Amino acid sequence: MKEAKDRFVGITSKDVNSAMFQIKDIELPEDKVVIDVMKNQFVLDNGRVVDDPVGALSSTVTVTGQVILADKSYVRQLTSIFKKANIEIDGIIPNVVAQRSLILDINELNDNVMILDIGAGNTDIGIFSGSTFLYTNTISLGGDNITNDIAQVFYISNEEAERLKKQYALALKSFIDNDTDIMLTTYNGDERNKTIKSSELIEVIEARIEEIFSLVNKQISNLGIKSNINNVILTGQGITSISKSDVAGKIVLNIPVKIATGRMVSTVKPAFRSSYALVNYVANRPYAKNVSSKIDIKSNENFMKTLLERIKEFFYT
Repeated sequence: MKEAKDRFVGITSKDVNSAMFQIKDIELPEDKVVIDVMKNQFVLDNGRVVDDPVGALSSTVTVTGQVILADKSYVRQLTSIFKKANIEIDGIIPNVVAQRSLILDINELNDNVMILDIGAGNTDIGIFSGSTFLYTNTISLGGDNITNDIAQVFYISNEEAERLKKQYALALKSFIDNDTDIMLTTYNGDERNKTIKSSELIEVIEARIEEIFSLVNKQISNLGIKSNINNVILTGQGITSISKSDVAGKIVLNIPVKIATGRMVSTVKPAFRSSYALVNYVANRPYAKNVSSKIDIKSNENFMKTLLERIKEFFYT
C-alpha cells in the first residue's frame, strides 16, 4: 500500500497563539513555530483595500495578516506520533479556525463572536472580529469532567454517570420541573438501594459547567478582549446536548450565548465535524496544497523566508 503522506491535522488551540504582524516587527519566540499565516487584507498604493490584489495596478501592495504560532515541543511530539504511523504532517490548523465558516450563520460571520467548542476533554476558545482571527486557546475541561464528577460524587461507575448525565441533561437546577428520585445501580457505598434526587445530580452538572464558563470569562477579561465580543456561539458534543447550557453561559459571561446553528451543525454528524471542517478549510485556501507545509521545528533562522513564501503563494498559486 502506498505510504500515506501530506496530510493536514487539526489541533486544539492549547499553546497556539495568533498575532497581527508587520514584517519589521516580527520576533519569533524560541519555543514557538509558525503553523499558518492568515491574510486579512491587501492595501494598494492608492489606499484601496482589496481581498484579492491579482490583476490590480499598484506600485506597492501592503499585506495585513496574522501569524499563527504553536508550541514547538507540542508540534514535535505530534509530528513524531504520526511518523510512527508512516504519516507525514503537512499542516496544522487550530480547530476553531477551520470550523468558523461552518459553525457560524451568515450574520455571525460578520460579527464579533467567540466560539466555544466544548468537547469531551477540552474547551476550545476562538474569538473573531468578522473574518479577522483575534485569539485562540484551550481550557483542559469538557464533558468527560462532568461525567467524572457525577461518578465520584455519587460513588457510581463512569458508565452509569454518563448515562445519567445524558438522561438528566440540564445545566441549571432552577429549571427542574419535577425533582424525581433516581435509583443508583452501581453504587459502591455501604447503603443498599441507594437513591438520590435529580436536583442533586443536576447540581453537580451545573457546578462544572459554571466552572468552565468562569474560566473562559476570567481569560477573556484578563486579556481585555471581552468588551469586543457581541455574541458567544456554543458547539461541541460536551455541551450542546445539555439543556439550558446557553442560559448558564449567559449568566456567567454576561454576553448573549446561543447554540451554533451554522450549516455544518444540521448537515454533518457531530463525530465528523472537525474532520469535515479541516478538509473544507484547506480546500478553500488559495494555496491549499502548501499552507503550513513542511513545518520547521528545528530553528527559526528560516522564519522570514517561510513567511514571505506564504504570502507569495497567494499570488502565484
